[in-house]
Amino acid sequence: MSSIAPTVTCQSSDCKNGRPISRLECPTCNKLGIKGSFFCGQECFKANSQCLTPCAQKTHKIIHDIVTPRQPLLDDPNINPDGTFNPFGTFNFTGTMRPRYPLSPKRVVPDHIPRPDYVETGIPTSEVRKQGQPPRILSPAEQEKMRTVCRLGREILDLAASHVKPGVTTDFIDEIVHNATIERGAYPSPLNYRGYPKSVCLSINEVICHGIPDQRKLQEGDIINIDVSLYYDGMHGDLNETYPVGRVDDDSIKVMRASRHSLDEAIKLCKPGALFRDIGKAIEPVARAMGCAVVRQYTGHGINDLFHASPNIPHYAKNRAVGAMRPGMCFTIEPMINLGSSWDLIHWPDGWTATTADGKRSAQFEETLLITETGVESLTAGPRRADLYDD
Repeated sequence: MSSIAPTVTCQSSDCKNGRPISRLECPTCNKLGIKGSFFCGQECFKANSQCLTPCAQKTHKIIHDIVTPRQPLLDDPNINPDGTFNPFGTFNFTGTMRPRYPLSPKRVVPDHIPRPDYVETGIPTSEVRKQGQPPRILSPAEQEKMRTVCRLGREILDLAASHVKPGVTTDFIDEIVHNATIERGAYPSPLNYRGYPKSVCLSINEVICHGIPDQRKLQEGDIINIDVSLYYDGMHGDLNETYPVGRVDDDSIKVMRASRHSLDEAIKLCKPGALFRDIGKAIEPVARAMGCAVVRQYTGHGINDLFHASPNIPHYAKNRAVGAMRPGMCFTIEPMINLGSSWDLIHWPDGWTATTADGKRSAQFEETLLITETGVESLTAGPRRADLYDD
């Protein structure tokens, strides 16, 4: 699951500072679980939010009004023949994807399974308390725990991927991931993390990340990213891959390969002393050479006993990430790559689903990495997929 640390540009349409990376978050959006509502300062915030001033009723506050899905009327044109419906019918979707509600009930985790601190409230208290601290150096015992949780994550991802085919709903894949996770005595990390309602993130076609599993059936020609995260023995593991659904077009193959190959190049430079800012320098040239763009609003992240920790790892070149890798550090690299030249995104009113601004397809691959004395160990590495390489 991508880091949701504040690496979003200022959301004010009238920003006079060039829409820089911003850290002032709208408190109402945070409470509602809406992601990406950041402003570079009080001036931009007040001009775009009714939280503090009544002068902008038609701008930012509309997001607050539509975040709770409405119930459909009997004659609602957004009701599908099977009884599912699009709860955001007036929303200006950028591509062909639409949500298909109702969502299934929240899945149950047995009481005997240890769980992280945010399960009841949705608030990752430990993450908030430790925000801004330097990356942790894990002890040898903690490194072994990370190897174990990441191995379990790889098993679950491979199992979920085996069910990818036309006609399968994303809700069914969520059920597969949920059951496989608790069967291993683990907790599905996304479940109620900052209010996220499901046990896995499933992102299809133009959805970049954080897609919510629902009643939509996979269709021939789709691509789907499966982002598995789990909490086991006090540690989180995190990985994802993008898969074709049946036969896909050349553009879909291209964007999947761009994400996988750029991640490969980034992993190659990881070793003690390497700079975090250079990861983006390895990723972006690969993506551009393949006619794709690198998403800037989401980052890789440190991972250990916290789901998201320092460092934040941008995937684009000329970023300002600070710090160098040291043995014992554990983090993810997870480039989100868009087809074409646009790296921008929009969020659906559910507050989670991020899609490309132009409706073109996006792909992502993620590994959890451990820096060793001599280099790097990919804790979530899986088999080399023939569809992603020419050899």
